[in-house]
Amino acid sequence: MLSTPLGTSTTQVTELFLGAAPLGNLFRPVSDEDAAATIDAAWAAGIRTFDTAPHYGLGLSERRLGQGLRERPREHYTLSTKVGRLLRPRARVTGDDLANGFAVPATHERVWDFSADGVRRSLEASLERLGVDRIDIAYLHDPDDHAEKTLTEAYPELERLRTEDVLGAIGVGMNQAGLLTRFVRETDIDTVLLAGRYTLLDQGGLTELLPLAAERGVGVVVGGVFNSGLLADPRPGATFDYTTASDALLSRALELQVVCERHGVPLRAAALRFPFGHPAVASVLVGARNHAEIEDAAAMLQSPVPAALWEELKALGLLAAGIPTPQGVH
Repeated sequence: MLSTPLGTSTTQVTELFLGAAPLGNLFRPVSDEDAAATIDAAWAAGIRTFDTAPHYGLGLSERRLGQGLRERPREHYTLSTKVGRLLRPRARVTGDDLANGFAVPATHERVWDFSADGVRRSLEASLERLGVDRIDIAYLHDPDDHAEKTLTEAYPELERLRTEDVLGAIGVGMNQAGLLTRFVRETDIDTVLLAGRYTLLDQGGLTELLPLAAERGVGVVVGGVFNSGLLADPRPGATFDYTTASDALLSRALELQVVCERHGVPLRAAALRFPFGHPAVASVLVGARNHAEIEDAAAMLQSPVPAALWEELKALGLLAAGIPTPQGVH
């Protein structure tokens, strides 16, 4: 699988990131065996870039990812985790964490903390759960309601840690483009993780963020390329950004699927390849809860997508004429 530097940093990423949120029992349980098999399948497919966070399953995702990578040569893969939520043990365990999206016992509570001390404590805990001595990419995680503190305390602390070689690259991960644009403009970050805002159905990231990232040498990782399911399998009841898709969105996704079928291309393949039309995009991140899901994503990314498909989507108004699309057959 192709590997490329993340923006102007020296941190390398493969075209496909394995997102390990599902390995933290996102929405429903995943067995230890399935988690291990998912990581093994990703490695066999050539994926060498892995993303997790303390938030995912109250640390379960980090522990499982660390275990799955333990026997792999550390210099052969890139590992990212996130800061902004500390995990504080509960005095008593009552119930589960499904209110936050994870099918795990509620052993801890999340505490928002974008202070300098909070950043260090978060990374120290992550290093322990992952069983590694360094993080390649540290993302500021969902600072939507904490922008000023993140800019004045958390980000400068990550800069200090970068100079100390505790981490390789600094990023911000969100599902909105506006605040990410501010970080690109006002800081020296290396990367942004943009979820759901640069897909076949939503190109909100193209207005300001992607052009500015390209100008400043900030590498973009695009998550949520299926918009939580609609672009993977458009059907009644499919989800868009984790809620039931509207009739209008479903209709548009079905139109996209029809065009793809005319060119012999699965919609999933077009959805995965589309972000690479923009020069700022270095990688796409796909979550998987079993080996079949990540094997499918890797296969779809390698599927040829002819230039004629993008041309027809533009001719039909399913993509705007000025949107950059991948060149040639990939």
